[in-house]
Formats: sequence, structure tokens, C-alpha cells
Amino acid sequence: MKSYLPYFIAPILVWYLFILNLAKAQDFSLLEDQFAKSVILPKHHFGFSLYDLDSSRFVFGKQEDQHFTPASNTKVFTLFTALKTIGDSIPGIQYVQRGDSLIFWGTGDPTFLHPKLDTRRVYDFLHSAEAKYLYYVPQSSSEPAYREGWAIEDYAYDYQPEVASFPIYGNVVRFKASGKDLIAIPSYFNTTVGISDRSSKYFSVTRALNSNRFDRSALSVPSGYGSSKPFIWSDSLLVKLLQDTLHRPIEALPGYEKPADIKTLYSSPRNHVLREMMLPSDNFLAEHLTMVAADIRYQGFYTDSLRTEIHKTYYSHFLDSIELRDGSGLSTYNSVSPRSMIQVLLEIKKLIPDENQRYLFFPAGGVDGTLKNAYALDQGTPFVWAKTGTIHAVHCQSGYIVTRTGRRYAFSFLNNNFITSTSNIRKEMVKIMTFIRQNY
Repeated sequence: MKSYLPYFIAPILVWYLFILNLAKAQDFSLLEDQFAKSVILPKHHFGFSLYDLDSSRFVFGKQEDQHFTPASNTKVFTLFTALKTIGDSIPGIQYVQRGDSLIFWGTGDPTFLHPKLDTRRVYDFLHSAEAKYLYYVPQSSSEPAYREGWAIEDYAYDYQPEVASFPIYGNVVRFKASGKDLIAIPSYFNTTVGISDRSSKYFSVTRALNSNRFDRSALSVPSGYGSSKPFIWSDSLLVKLLQDTLHRPIEALPGYEKPADIKTLYSSPRNHVLREMMLPSDNFLAEHLTMVAADIRYQGFYTDSLRTEIHKTYYSHFLDSIELRDGSGLSTYNSVSPRSMIQVLLEIKKLIPDENQRYLFFPAGGVDGTLKNAYALDQGTPFVWAKTGTIHAVHCQSGYIVTRTGRRYAFSFLNNNFITSTSNIRKEMVKIMTFIRQNY
């Protein structure tokens, strides 16, 4: 006897799936209510996009196709570029031996004599080289030391050091109290510090705009004082600093072309440097990882060409156009949409499918990095892993979230042109992301 049971069940199954999808839509209407009830968000330009990683689809958006200044969310694009271009270790220097001479080139490596990242491999190699003469070969870059859209008035802050082909000490001078004295690291800069003739209430160290002249307050150095100031990098200054720290003569050798038998000495593990870029949001590392990637790709510091190539190969296929002028997010010329942020997060997911490994590159809410104090743990665990981005009137988060039901999403929450405090914007984002965690 022929059974008609499958024909009976099929319409019920279709109806069930329709109701299930409808329920999901109704569920996201609850999220819509959260946005509608906000008294913070309507007062500025904001965009939000939510992508279901389990069903591989965008499920919710608010102005998700609009363009925003992403600030340090730009580093997510830099992370992608570095993962695609740089191998498992950072090239420290390139070099060649010619008779009794060692000739070397910079690679843009940001870790050389960096207080947190230096492995001493490059230092020990140069310091212990048997060659009688050391020659440094200067190289030019396709972009200036300050990228397009950087604020010139921020020249004196340690979050905006100059970009250089051979960075050293993080391209900053570190000042600290030593008893009643103020000392500089590297010590070379002790001779460039003078006493300011300006009256001041608090002790400080400042730098002139167009020189490496530093002025300290006439006040006594407070116990425990410490600060960092960028210096103006140059090939001649680099040679002096190298001589000062290596304790051996070094000469510049302009115009010496890289030979076919050039060798590379590697310094630090790539992922260690990438994590340090992402968690505390280090602009210096972001820009110099872009330099490293460009040098690997073109044997020269053509960072603008690298951005163009990456854009053409990957980002041109995104739903929305993007514009990037630097690797750190300091440039106010950068422009992306929440959907574009989602799409680069998906590209990173392809490169690192293991979510536990992927999450290591993003601050974990309530645990570390720039989100350590933003989120509370839920049921004893973090649930948001995201890159933050903050400059004047800009505050953003883009990353991944896992809900109580185990659902996995990528999200991007971009805020521009607000006049309230950044903390108010942050609290509103945390409120909405926590709602998603608890209700989906």
C-alpha cells in the first residue's frame, strides 16, 4: 500500500521552518527595541551590523552601509594584511658580508630595542659581528613619517611616533625619575634636555615641534615620574644611536643596492607582535608592521602600493567601498562601513578558523587589553572579543561575540561625531552587546 505520510509531513515541515524563521525575526525585533529606546545613539552618527557565523548571513543592521571614521578599528585591516604577508617571524635586518665589512638594511622591524618586544637577536648579531666595519644603508619610503590625516598637534604624544625604515627604541625617548634627577632612555638624549622658562604647576617634559630639543619643568622631579616622548627620526640620528648602544663605529652607506645574495636575520615571533599591536592598540606597531609587509612584498617601503594591492585583491569585493590611508587608524581620512568591518573579520576567520586562536588577537571583554574594564564577565567567562577604536568624537568596537545559547556572531559598532563623553558611548555599546549575549 502506497504511503502518503511524506506528502503530509512536507507542508508541516515547511510551515515549521517558516514559523522558526519568523520567530527569529521577532527575536531581532527585541534588539530593534534596544536601539529604539536608546537616548544616547540618536544624538550622533552610528552604525551597527550583526552577522551570524553559524548560518553565514547578516541578520541585523542599523545604518550598516554608511561610512565612518574607524579609528583603531583600522588595525583589524592591518592584522589581515600582516597575516597574509608576513611569515611566522618578523624580519629584523637584511645584511651581506663583503670582505671585512658587514652591510645591513632596515626592514621596518618595530621590535629593535623595544622595551617589551626586543629579542636581542639583531642587537647581539650587530654587536658581536666579526666584521671590522659596519655599514648601514639608508632607504626611503613612499610615504612621509606622518601619514595622511594625522594631527600635527599630536606630535608630542607617545601614541604618534614617526614612522621610519629602521625604528629604534620604539622611536620614543623614555624619561624617568632617578633619585632627584631626570634621566633619558636612550641616554643619548640626556644632553638634549633643558630647563623650561615657563612657569608650571605640575612637572612635565615637552618637546619642540621641529627639533629633538626637550624642556623639563623647573620643578623637582616627582618620585616615580615617567613619560615617553617621540623623537624626530633621521638616518643620521639612527647611526648615532646605534653607535651609542653597540659601542662600535658605524657609517652610513647611501645608495648601496641590495645584492642577490642578501640574507635576512629574523627577530620576534609575528603573532606575539600582532597581539601586542591589537590588545593595547599600539599605533607604532601597526604602522611598522605595514612597513615590514611592504618590504617583504616589494623589497622596499611602498606602503601605499601595498594598500592598493590588498584593496584590489580583497576589499574591492566587499559590499561597501572603503578608504584607508594608514595602518593604525590615526588618520581621519580612513572611511569604512560596519559591513566592511564584518567582511574583514570574516576574512580573518578564514585565515584562523580555530576561534580560540583567533580570539587571542582581540581584547577580551572583562579580561585584557582595551576591553578589560569595559565588560563584566557573564557566568564567569568573557563573551566579547573585539578591537576598539578611539580618537576625538570617535569610538568603535568590531569583533566577535558568543551568546549564552552558544550562538556565534561577528559584529561592528561604529560611532562618530558625538559630543558626549566617550565613556557614555562605551556604556551604551556594552549595554546592547550584553543584551545580545543574554537573549540570542
